Amino acid sequence: MKQVIDLYKHILKTFPAGVKENRTAVPTIDVFGYQMRFDLNDGFPMPTTKFASFENIKAELLWFISGSTNINDLKALYAKCGIWDAWATETGDLGPVYGYEWNRDDQLNKVVAEIIRNPHSRRLIVDSWNPDNLPDPSISPIENVRNGKAALPPCHCLFQFHVSRDKKLSNQLYQRSCDSVLGLPYNIPSYALLTHMVAKVTKQDVGEFIWSGGDIHIYQNQIDILLKEQLDNEPLPLPTLRFNEDKVYTKLSDFEMDDIWLENYQHHGVVRYPPAAV
Repeated sequence: MKQVIDLYKHILKTFPAGVKENRTAVPTIDVFGYQMRFDLNDGFPMPTTKFASFENIKAELLWFISGSTNINDLKALYAKCGIWDAWATETGDLGPVYGYEWNRDDQLNKVVAEIIRNPHSRRLIVDSWNPDNLPDPSISPIENVRNGKAALPPCHCLFQFHVSRDKKLSNQLYQRSCDSVLGLPYNIPSYALLTHMVAKVTKQDVGEFIWSGGDIHIYQNQIDILLKEQLDNEPLPLPTLRFNEDKVYTKLSDFEMDDIWLENYQHHGVVRYPPAAV
């Protein structure tokens, strides 16, 4: 996606003067405050300058929707999905992370119901930022889980739906912290997919996915790989999202892995980046 490549170039302008220390062992360069808009009628916003696993994306999203916070349930959807492995306890528990928060007080399902009942509401918000469940940064993620807290604080922490006069559903996400090289290529299609699913359940057309970022960063150990292996790759045409049209979807929990797939996903191949320390 050209929008993401433009973001990387914007962040790279801060190097080397903008290098900052952070909670991990690896410094970052960053910008604060940035917005990207994706018209979901122009194709499904998957990264094309490198490969991303759509199976991982849809499994994680369905897992969030289910309310589960245990990686064993995630792996039951897609056995190869290891996104959350590093932060789970020996029994697979992550504490009150996204699945818990999205379903706290049934807020996600209530928003979907409100879109059907009152589509022009300005209160179509799901909020994952719960101060009561935030981890103590002085101890490990696993110790936090054992203390009843989340393994990690939510990075993508609030999203809001909007229905236009011509019945197009859009979704704006606020992401307080963004590993733009490893996380963002998954965050954008995840929320785009959620927007499509909510549109299907509420019988709206899709409009835009709008991504708004707070602290948007690139880790210093990712910069050379980005410059040499991805930045100059030409963005390719976007794929098309497909659903099983033989099935009626009346609620988000109706969607299953085999109901959703991509057609014509073109990309420049796998680019491997080192993660920052947790």
